[in-house]
Amino acid sequence: MQKLFNLPILGMTCSSCVGRVEKVLRSVPGVSAVSVNLATEKARIELAEDIGLNQLVEAVERASYAVASQEIVLSIGDMSCASCVGRVEKALKKVDGVIQVSVNLATEKAQIKALMETTSSELIAAATRAGYAANLHDDTAAKFPSAASPNVIARHQLQQLYLAIALSLPLVLPMFLSPFGIDWMLPGWVQLLLATPVQFYIGARFYRAGWRALLARSGNMDLLVALGTSSAYGLSLYLMMAHSAHRMPHLYFESSAVVITLVLLGKWLETRAKHQTLEAIRALDSLRVNSAIVRRDGIDIELPVNDVRQGDIVVVRAGSRLPVDGLIVEGRSHLDESMLTGENLPVSKSIDAKVFGGSLNSDGLLLVKATSLGADSMLSQIIRMVENAQAVKAPIQSLVDRVSAVFVPVVLGLSLLTLLVWGIANGDWQQALLNAVAVQVIACPCALGLATPTAIMVGTGVAAQHGILIKDAQAMELAHELTAVAFDKTGTLTEGKPELIKIVSERLSQTEVLRLAAAVQQTSNHPLAYAVMQSARQAGVEIASVVDAVTTPGRGVQASVKSATESVIYLGNLTWMVELGLNTSTALEEIKREEQAGRTVACLAIQDETGFYLAASLVFGDQIKPEAAQVIARLRSLGLRTVMLSGDNWGSANAVGTQLGIDEIYAQILPAEKSDVIRQLQRTGARIAMVGDGINDAPALAAADVGMAMATGTDVAMHTAGITLMRGNPLLVADAIAISKKTYNKIRQNLGWAFIYNLIGIPLAACGYLNPMLAGAAMALSSVSVVSNALLLKRWQP
Repeated sequence: MQKLFNLPILGMTCSSCVGRVEKVLRSVPGVSAVSVNLATEKARIELAEDIGLNQLVEAVERASYAVASQEIVLSIGDMSCASCVGRVEKALKKVDGVIQVSVNLATEKAQIKALMETTSSELIAAATRAGYAANLHDDTAAKFPSAASPNVIARHQLQQLYLAIALSLPLVLPMFLSPFGIDWMLPGWVQLLLATPVQFYIGARFYRAGWRALLARSGNMDLLVALGTSSAYGLSLYLMMAHSAHRMPHLYFESSAVVITLVLLGKWLETRAKHQTLEAIRALDSLRVNSAIVRRDGIDIELPVNDVRQGDIVVVRAGSRLPVDGLIVEGRSHLDESMLTGENLPVSKSIDAKVFGGSLNSDGLLLVKATSLGADSMLSQIIRMVENAQAVKAPIQSLVDRVSAVFVPVVLGLSLLTLLVWGIANGDWQQALLNAVAVQVIACPCALGLATPTAIMVGTGVAAQHGILIKDAQAMELAHELTAVAFDKTGTLTEGKPELIKIVSERLSQTEVLRLAAAVQQTSNHPLAYAVMQSARQAGVEIASVVDAVTTPGRGVQASVKSATESVIYLGNLTWMVELGLNTSTALEEIKREEQAGRTVACLAIQDETGFYLAASLVFGDQIKPEAAQVIARLRSLGLRTVMLSGDNWGSANAVGTQLGIDEIYAQILPAEKSDVIRQLQRTGARIAMVGDGINDAPALAAADVGMAMATGTDVAMHTAGITLMRGNPLLVADAIAISKKTYNKIRQNLGWAFIYNLIGIPLAACGYLNPMLAGAAMALSSVSVVSNALLLKRWQP
C-alpha cells in the first residue's frame, strides 16, 4: 500500500534548495517518488504505508529546512495505566498529518506535533474512538481542578469510595473474627446484597473502560480488574445457588468487593500524591497578578493586567507583586525574586534595572516601563518550560511503552495458564479460578506508567523552585551520564562586565581614542562595547557619528567616521589586525604582557589618507566570579572533566583557566569553532554539557549533549539550551547535574520496583500464595509507592 503526503517546506529560496530537499527525502527508506514545488513550497511524496511522517520531517530538518507544523495539546480522560497511554498514542498517530505524539499518564495530556491542516477535532475524535474522553487543553482554564477539593477527588467519587468501604467491611468481618476462634459467616443472600452494588454500580467504571479496551482490541488495568472481580463474583454466585439446599460453602463475594474497594482507594491515594507533584507549577502560577496600576496622562488607573500595553508606565507600590516585565524608570527598591530565580536574598534594583512580573517589591515605590506582557513574560515562559518538561516523555519511557503494549495480553495468558494447570493438576477448579483471579488482580501496569512521569514532574518542579529550568526530560536524563562540562569564559566564569582600565596610544589623546572607539561600538551589545560606552559617558566624550558599521564575528567591528576627511575605524583583537595586514610589532610586547596578566586587549586601527596604522590599544579587565572556583572543584569531585572555550586571547583565557584549575583550555576560537570542539570531544566518547550565556554560544549549546544557558545572558542562548540557569551563579551547573542524577535514580528505583513487583507478585499469585484480596491490596500499594517515592525528591536542596 502506498500513501501520499503534501509536506509544506519552509526556508527554500532557490532551485538548488528544491534539489537538496528532493535528494534528502528520496534517501528515506520507503519513499517511492518526490516532487518539490518552489512556488507552492510543498513536497509531494509517495511512500509506503508503514513510513511515519516524523521520518520525513527529520530528513527535511537534517537538510536545514523546516516543515510548517503546529503544537496541539489535548486533555485526555479515563486513562488508568501505561497500556492506555500506548493506545491513545496509537490512535492519534493514525490521524493524517500527525508528526509526533507524546501522551503523559501523570499529567493526563497529549502533546501533538502535526501539519497545519490537521484539526483538533480530528484528534479528539480519534481519542474518543479509542475509548477515552478528550478535549482541547485550555491554558486559561483552572490548571488544577483537583485543587478545588481538599481530598483531591471529585465529591461523587469520594462518596463512592466511602460507600464501597461501608459495603465491604461486613463482608470481611468474619475474616477478622476467625483468629479468635469465632467461625461465623453472613448468610449468602446478605453477602450477595452487599457485594452486588460494589461490583456493578461502584465498579461500573472498570467495566466501561475494560469494554472500550476490548473494542480497541487492547487491554488495560481496568480490564484486568473487571475480569478478575467478575470471576470471583460469578464463582460465589454459582456456589450459593448450587448449595442452596445444603450447608453453604465459603463464598468469595468479599474478594470481589474488597478488590474493587482497594483499587479505588489506591487510585484516590495516587491522585492525591499526583496532585502534590504539581505544587511547583501551582506555586509559580500563584505569582500571576490580575490587575495593574497604570499611569496615563498623569493619572493612575487600575486595569486588568491583560489591558496593559507595551510601553505603559506601571506603578508598583511597596508590598505588591510586579504585574509585568519591564525596566525601572523611577525609584529604588529591593525585590524578592526567589520564586523566579531561586535567589533567597532580596535584590537591589534602581533606574534602568530589568525587573520581572511576579517579583515582590519590598520597600519602595517603583515606576516600571512595561516591556514583556502575557505569554512573553519571564514568569509565563518559566511556567511553560516546566509544563513542557513535565509533559514530554523521557527516552527511558520508550522501554516502558514497549513492555506495556504486551503486558495485559501476557497477564491474561498467564491467568488462563494458572487456571488450567491448577484445575488439571488437582481437580480443584474452585481454587484454580481464585489463583487465576489473583494473577489478574495483582498485575499492575499503573506502576509502570507512573514510574517515569511522576519522577520527572517532581524533579523538574523542585529544580524550578531553586532557579534551574529543565526544558525537556531528555536533558534531565542525559545529564546524569555527563563526563565533561565545557564553559564559555566571559559572563559565565567571569562577571561579564569588563571595565576599560587603560588606553595606550602614542598618536592620539585618550579622549580622541574614546571618541572613535565609542563611535564604532555604539550599536554593539558585546560586553567590551558596554565598557567602552560607559567610559566614554563618564569622561563626557562627544561620540562621533559613523556609517557602514560591519561586525566580523570573533574578530571585531569596523565603521566609517563622518568627518572632513574620509576614515575607516577598526576595533578588534590582535588576530584580526594581523589578518588585515597591519604592522603590530611596536605594540606587540605591551599587548602580550597585558594578556599574560589575564586582561583583554582590543586594538584600534585607522585607515585614512595618511595610510593604515595601529593607533591605540584598549586594555580591559574582567573579574572572575567568586563561585567559579567552587563549581570547578565540585565538578572535579564528581569525576567530570572541565573545559573552557573562549574567543578571548590565549593569555587572558589561560590566566583564568589556570587560576580556576580547568583541565582543558581552548582560546581565540570563533563561535562556529566552539561547536566543532564540542563535536571533537564527543567523538572521543565524551558526554559533554556546554554552559554559556551569549549569542555566540548558541551553536555550541545546540551541539552539546546537554546545553545549559545562563538566564543573565541572551534569549537565543536560553532558547537553544535544554537547561536554563535563572541566576548568573555557576554553582547552579553542579546543582543541575545533581538534581538530574537524583531524578534519574528515582526513575530507576520506580521502574525497578514496578518490574520486580510484577516479577515476584504474579508468580506468587499463580502458585496460590496470594488470595485476590491480598493481590488487590498489593496492586493498590504498588502505584502509591511509586508516586510516593518520586515525592521524596521534594526534599532535595542545592
